[in-house]
Amino acid sequence: MKPTPSASRRAKPTGDDTTPAPLAAVLARIDSLWPSLGPAGQRIAQFIAEHPQEVVHMSVSEVAARTRSSEGSVVGLCKNLGATGFQQVKITLAQELVQPVQFIHEDLMKQDSVETTVRKIFQSNVQTLQDTQASLDVAAMAQAVKLLRKAKRIEIYGIGSAATIAEDAHYRMLRIGLNVKVVVDSHVQAISAALTGPGVVTLTISHSGSTHETVLATRLAKEAGATTICITNFGKSPLQAFSDLTLFTMARETNFRTEAMTSRLAQLAIIDALIACLALSDYEKSVETLRKTFDVLSLKRY
Repeated sequence: MKPTPSASRRAKPTGDDTTPAPLAAVLARIDSLWPSLGPAGQRIAQFIAEHPQEVVHMSVSEVAARTRSSEGSVVGLCKNLGATGFQQVKITLAQELVQPVQFIHEDLMKQDSVETTVRKIFQSNVQTLQDTQASLDVAAMAQAVKLLRKAKRIEIYGIGSAATIAEDAHYRMLRIGLNVKVVVDSHVQAISAALTGPGVVTLTISHSGSTHETVLATRLAKEAGATTICITNFGKSPLQAFSDLTLFTMARETNFRTEAMTSRLAQLAIIDALIACLALSDYEKSVETLRKTFDVLSLKRY
């Protein structure tokens, strides 16, 4: 079982509203990236997670010596975390220590009471949203809005637990007047993706980024000339090789909180933000379409 760098606790957010740094939530990124790291990478990551106050005052050579690794391995881990190098990781850690954020991920235990279980689940969900917001690339979100607005057609792919998120995104985009369809059957995904082309934008939702069906659909769409966007959890995954633009979630799995549980909240939050930005990008049309669709849906109510 892996060590738990996330076991270290930090204080609650101060409520500061400023724009986050280009790199954020270093410790959360380490947690998400952990399964894909080799032995040297895990030693370095564990050291950074357990000794952030020391790391901000250390050189790359000192970290390499303390972790029995090479300077190249330290820099390589920093780049895997999304940083330009070791210096950016140090700066971001320093910012997090000055303006600390809560970092609580408690796994469920056999002896937990109902009260404890509820507390742990709710705290973990709140943490997932905080980590995802801190790590979300706002520039990538803005680019996704532009691409989706210019698209002649949008196709959304999801399998398993991601299928419900894909269907929700489809419904929400329809409500603001976009030409969109959702495909959650693996065979239809492959056919539909192969028949896309320039002018089509696909949105693939996959927590792991390694589900064969959605990776295949995304690859076929890219090969057909479509622009591909994906929403996936932070870390390395096959899906990213075929994605033109990636929006990362930061949902951590534990023994009792598997992919189907942890990912959906963060995915829905990104979809909510994406739909809101899309609506605001063409405000008058969106309001008019929402009003029209509301009137239609009112026929369904008593």
